[in-house]
Amino acid sequence: MTQGSPYSASKQFFACYISHMKNFALIGAAGYIAPRHMRAIKDTDNFLKIAYDINDSVGIIDSISPQSEFFTEFERFYEHAQQLKRDPLQALDYVAICSPNYLHHAHIAAGLRLGCDVICEKPLVPTPKLVDELALVEKETGKRVFNILQLRHHEAILKLREKVAAAPVDTKFDVELTYITSRGRWYMESWKGDNQKSFGVATNIGVHFYDMLHFIFGKLQRNVVHYSGTAKAAGYLEYERARVRWFLSIDANDLPNEVKGKKTTFRNIDISGEKLEFSEGFTDLHTVSYQEILAGRGYGLEDARHCIETVDVIRSAVPVQGEQGEVHPFVHLLS
Repeated sequence: MTQGSPYSASKQFFACYISHMKNFALIGAAGYIAPRHMRAIKDTDNFLKIAYDINDSVGIIDSISPQSEFFTEFERFYEHAQQLKRDPLQALDYVAICSPNYLHHAHIAAGLRLGCDVICEKPLVPTPKLVDELALVEKETGKRVFNILQLRHHEAILKLREKVAAAPVDTKFDVELTYITSRGRWYMESWKGDNQKSFGVATNIGVHFYDMLHFIFGKLQRNVVHYSGTAKAAGYLEYERARVRWFLSIDANDLPNEVKGKKTTFRNIDISGEKLEFSEGFTDLHTVSYQEILAGRGYGLEDARHCIETVDVIRSAVPVQGEQGEVHPFVHLLS
């Protein structure tokens, strides 16, 4: 082949394309949310090199990235990742983390020390102190941690944020947030039902709502808890631009009568009499998050700090009776 031939140009293009692909590892490949990360890696034209989970129910990989290596022991996963570093084209660029909440900190630190940037699901870590610890590991390794805060990319959320920003500066919106997502008996037998591992229902299913509220309404000024149990929690949050009554539950008994027997989930966010509808548009938000991270616009440790501070206070707060107008109406229905 002569230099400049179509074959030569095609070969050079392919080599250039491969060199621009990023290599990913995935920790927690058998988890509920893991397929969204697998698809985001594929949809952004990158490559899932290796995956790890103590469980081997990961057949979904066959339809997304069948050539990926898979390990059920962390030590073998970590050693394989170290070996890949010998070849610049094989070395990992990112580690994505979908493991149980209580393992996030250790897995993030391991990913950073592998020489990778890390993308982690919420809640990033349970306490602000661990955010500070990860900041030290970032400094030691020169790598970064990114949190999946996908609601910040939702069109309806962005439009509401613009509306709030355009309102008179002394306007404070009244918000009622209700989220009930029924869970079967398996939930309490899993790590999610163990408060030492999931950090409780407000953290496990509420943290992305608290981030959303901060993103739209500004800094948090008050944080009061009115009810706290293994299956539900409720309280009051006051932000710079909003007063929020919230109720979160995994108990089907809390579903409104008009929903029971028809749906297993009830989600409602009322903002000064107007319902925020964002049921649609969730499917691709992980891919959008990955696109933003790869473009250098991802949300890092400091972006995640606010919602971590919020759930940290909620977990340790002693429930109080609450002032009139601040208690979510569903709380009055609890026996």
